[in-house]
This record gives sequence, C-alpha cells and structure tokens, in this order.
Amino acid sequence: MKLKDGFILREVAGQTVVLPTGGDLNLNMMITLNETAKFLWEKLQSEIDEDGLVAALIAEYAIDEETAKPCVASFVAELKKHDFLV
Repeated sequence: MKLKDGFILREVAGQTVVLPTGGDLNLNMMITLNETAKFLWEKLQSEIDEDGLVAALIAEYAIDEETAKPCVASFVAELKKHDFLV
C-alpha cells in the first residue's frame, strides 16, 4: 500500500498537518498527525505493507509487536476510511 498523490506534510503552529494539494482542495481532508502518525505517514510515501509498518515502528520506538500492531492497524484503517491510500 502507498499514499495517494496530492498531499503534503507541513508544520503549522508546532503541529504536523497533512494538506491536500492540486485542483481539488478539499480542506475536509486536512488532518493533524502526532509524532508516531507522522513517522508512519512518511513510511507510506513508498510502497509498504502493514507488517513493514509494524517492523519500522518497532525499530524506531523500541516497542513490542503487541503494542505496535494495533496502532498500525488503527492508523491504516483511518487512512483507508478517508481514501488516502492507493
């Protein structure tokens, strides 16, 4: 899976936000990301599956799989719900 084109990360007032770009500027698609979500978002710039995201999260934050797996699943589900993924 991978993020669709048409979104950029920006720091605004100390927070990381994702903004739509291009002709279809739907500001309802603007979201705020915490540090972990930003990390996962950046990983999704390239093709990666959920297991790869879990492994990356474990390596970056030194957490166990039981903690990482539901976090990744929840984040991916939210992205799918809002149609951010290819």
